[in-house]
Amino acid sequence: MAEKAHDQEFVEYIVKTLVDNPDKVKATRTVDEMGVLITLDVDSADMGQVIGRQGQTAKAIRTLLKVVGAKNNARVNLKINEPEGSERALKPAPKQEDTGSDDVVEDLKL
Repeated sequence: MAEKAHDQEFVEYIVKTLVDNPDKVKATRTVDEMGVLITLDVDSADMGQVIGRQGQTAKAIRTLLKVVGAKNNARVNLKINEPEGSERALKPAPKQEDTGSDDVVEDLKL
């Protein structure tokens, strides 16, 4: 088996320190004409810890990964796979009521 690349090892190390189930963390590395793609798989219970509030943790990991890639003259991107049975996959996005323009105009009348 080939040795893991530094960027792949880096992602696994960072994510394993964040999650409650580090044994379920798996990073897969593919290279194409667009650059390097690290695909991350984690336990569904750990998705919130990897994504963070408003995606801030995932954004920080991606930023650090770009620095690692720049050091090795490579364009590195991170894709986080949504695990089977995750809460976000089960819950549909909340629907917002469509308030027509007539309703808005009526609300503005005094």
